[in-house]
Amino acid sequence: MSANSQFTTAIHTLCWIALAARHGESPITSERIAESLASHPVLVRRVLAPLREAGLVGVGRGPGSGWWLERPPEQITLREVYAALGLSQPFALHPHEPKPDCPVGHGIRPALSEVYTSVEAAMARELDSHTIAGLLEHMLHAYPLPLGQSRS
Repeated sequence: MSANSQFTTAIHTLCWIALAARHGESPITSERIAESLASHPVLVRRVLAPLREAGLVGVGRGPGSGWWLERPPEQITLREVYAALGLSQPFALHPHEPKPDCPVGHGIRPALSEVYTSVEAAMARELDSHTIAGLLEHMLHAYPLPLGQSRS
């Protein structure tokens, strides 16, 4: 799974856990979460494992147990989720050193490093300004499920 897809899957999963808890369904099984993702419970567990290690979610053992948020969704930022997944920076420099006596090869790494540092700082600020609860509220109000469709 690509890093961007893993991040999206983690956010989807956390929003679903938060919504289920709001409706009194907590803990929630990997199977129920996987239904929302139209995916497999193993994928859910793989995505949630680093979030558990970071203290964002908890999990029970045995039949009928499942996942829950360790903190209120208002206190979990998207930046924390990104960091918990251990995702690398969104941009990378060349995998090898470019030709040093070329005007572009000589300056591309330091020039792009400046740009990437600025972009990554802006991304961190933006992700820090969004919580699981805020995203869930926005989603439910801006993109409500059409009447007559399943609510899983």
